[in-house]
Amino acid sequence: MQKPVFGAGIWHFGRYVDRYASDGYGPPVSTLEAVDLAGQVEDLSVVDMTYPFDPAGLTVEEVGAALKRNDLRAIAVTPEIYTRRFNRGAFTNPDPEVRRAAIELVSAGAEAARVLGCDYVKLWPGQDGWDYPFQSDHRQLWRFSLDAVGELAAAFPDLRFAIEYKPREPRNAMVFSSVAKTLLAIEEIGLPNVGILLDFGHSLYGGESPADAARLAISRGRLFAIDVNDNYRGWDDDMVVGSMHPIETFEFFHALREAGWDGVWQLDQFPFREDSVQAARDGIAVMKRIHRALDRLDRDALAAAQRAQDALTAQRVIQDALYGPRDAG
Repeated sequence: MQKPVFGAGIWHFGRYVDRYASDGYGPPVSTLEAVDLAGQVEDLSVVDMTYPFDPAGLTVEEVGAALKRNDLRAIAVTPEIYTRRFNRGAFTNPDPEVRRAAIELVSAGAEAARVLGCDYVKLWPGQDGWDYPFQSDHRQLWRFSLDAVGELAAAFPDLRFAIEYKPREPRNAMVFSSVAKTLLAIEEIGLPNVGILLDFGHSLYGGESPADAARLAISRGRLFAIDVNDNYRGWDDDMVVGSMHPIETFEFFHALREAGWDGVWQLDQFPFREDSVQAARDGIAVMKRIHRALDRLDRDALAAAQRAQDALTAQRVIQDALYGPRDAG
């Protein structure tokens, strides 16, 4: 099996803000500074770029030059349709002018993606949803969401659009909240260039099995990309890969390999208080170990255990691959 390509969201190298430290956990980081930090991570090959670039006025050509000098490629552009401007929704905003502004922002991001040679445009409409019962007409939110994604995908048939689903945050409930619901939406949209970006942490704290979610998306040819991280299962903590759920992380990558999925292994970590470069190095180091463990895995023994639904034997097989043979003494 060929070695995986490793990537990261460019926000991994940015400044983090929450409601307790609204002035941030560090100094501001511009787009070009973030690219230069990403360039310090030896095994990093591609990055997902947020759009618009920072500061305002920074051109796509300048970003492209920064990527080139750091030996990086932009795999995706993520338009920022989740900021204060869209706090009542982007595609689902009650104001039609704001809904149109969201579509125009994604369209501008898609044009930048074309120039940068990206593989896809990521859609994370984090403000699209509701907070209270009876706040919204769910049928209307669904229609707004599908019409917007469909319009964008039809306007840019040469680009792929990957929807990143999430159960909640910043809205208490989001329209694209699970793998099943997002696949239903994609089926209804009916265009071949719309798929899913599966974030391991979103799947985990949404009560899914990330491995099962990946197989479901792959079975329909809709798994366009993945983001990897870890959490305590109650929130989107975006911790370093494998720090909380190494077994489920291993199962996730095993599912990808068994299905023949060969996309980028991409970090979506938020090192609030940690060194961002070192956190990326550590996350990639974990993924490299997982790749080697997959090579060691006794697939025949695992398949036999799974046919029998023998949980304990399956656990021994995967533990041997991850941690080495058991001590006979």
